[in-house]
Amino acid sequence: MNMSSFKIKYPKFLLLVVTFVLAYIIFSGRNFSPLHDFLLSLGYVGTFLAGILFVYGFTAAPATAVLLITARNQHIILAGFIAGFGALAGDLLIFRFIRHSFADEVELLSKERSLQYINNKIPTRLKKYLILILAGFIISSPLPDEIGVSLLAVSTAISTKVFSVLAYMLNTAGIFVVLVIGNLL
Repeated sequence: MNMSSFKIKYPKFLLLVVTFVLAYIIFSGRNFSPLHDFLLSLGYVGTFLAGILFVYGFTAAPATAVLLITARNQHIILAGFIAGFGALAGDLLIFRFIRHSFADEVELLSKERSLQYINNKIPTRLKKYLILILAGFIISSPLPDEIGVSLLAVSTAISTKVFSVLAYMLNTAGIFVVLVIGNLL
């Protein structure tokens, strides 16, 4: 096969997946105590930064650990709201990046036969709710938000304003759960 004729059909999606895999390989099993100590020393600014890190795949675990520790050292409600705003900031970066940078590949991907088949088999009303439920679960959990945010970003029915409200509420709820658990430990 001639390498000059080799063309990747979805280069941006491939690059996104490769970055997730690389981040996982680099950061899995690592000791994040310097990051924990640094963020805790910053007080509520560190809580905001932990909120930003809470949404990204390779920093979700250390951010969750920081939030668990924070629960013992800060006012839990204030910390939850502040970390929620940090998470919103992180999610808005993902949302805007996916919505604007991936629009061409999303359009191309939507024309794939297998996706069109699935798309035609699921009723439109049900599809919207399934996507919202799945994205909401992913965003509110300590799981990396990239997938949930991407599901919402490719939907033309979700405005940035609606996304912002959803992302803040879901992330803040998930962060409160983490903080309550940290307070109980």
